[in-house]
Amino acid sequence: MMKTSTLAALVASLSLSLATVPAQAGAVLDRVLAAKTLKVATDANWAPQSFVNDKNEMDGFDIDVAKEIGKHLGVSVEFVTPGWDIITAGKWQGRWDMHVGSMTPTKARAEIFDFPAVYYYTPAAVAVHKDSKAEKLSDLEGKVVGVTATSTFEAYANQDLTLDAAGAPPFTYEFKAGEVKSYANSTTAFDDLRLGDGTRLDAVVSTLPSILDAEKAGYPIKQLGKPVFFEPLAVAVEHGDKELSEKIAEAVDAIRADGTLSKLSVKWYGVDYTVTQ
Repeated sequence: MMKTSTLAALVASLSLSLATVPAQAGAVLDRVLAAKTLKVATDANWAPQSFVNDKNEMDGFDIDVAKEIGKHLGVSVEFVTPGWDIITAGKWQGRWDMHVGSMTPTKARAEIFDFPAVYYYTPAAVAVHKDSKAEKLSDLEGKVVGVTATSTFEAYANQDLTLDAAGAPPFTYEFKAGEVKSYANSTTAFDDLRLGDGTRLDAVVSTLPSILDAEKAGYPIKQLGKPVFFEPLAVAVEHGDKELSEKIAEAVDAIRADGTLSKLSVKWYGVDYTVTQ
């Protein structure tokens, strides 16, 4: 039998050792539940996925999905809007807990993030000015193409896109751009495209919903050809909290099963993008 004094010393030593080990599993989830607030990073200028509405509130498909996840966890949701390049760089350091902003899982991003759930698949398409002489996608060979920086659209335009997430259909490159111009977001690229055919850009690669939304907003642009690829879009969290990932996956499974996810897609897009098209 171990002496009482020796046992006490061992327990004290073990406690000290454990105290120096950084909390990993469950640390973010514990913080969220303790604060009763889930901080979600997304884009403030990417309708209809996420945008600031007339009431100065965040709105859109991604916003509604994030709120449903928060509801499943029993917490409120707070949105923050850092730049896309800042989000995808990782090293969030507790500034936000989760990203719901239509991120495509890729091998490079999987080195930084876990993707608990793919929640929809959206077509990526090419927009040109309404006065463009291009009649098919191959007519954009050697042209100037605008994209969002560090996005799958940029990778596609540079012919360097790999989609390895579940449910991603195969695709082909329809043209080779002469120059790829990168922007903070698709809206800024559309702003340059609207100036005229070839004035600053000949085309923009973006989501089809964003292209259609820009058209509705009066931008003199149009879709050229069929979608160039379909991207699976997922919730993203940084590595290190298995419990948080599991809870998010449960939440998305639940709103998919009860039809909420499909209803939200139809509400914002008029189409059910929650299944592979």
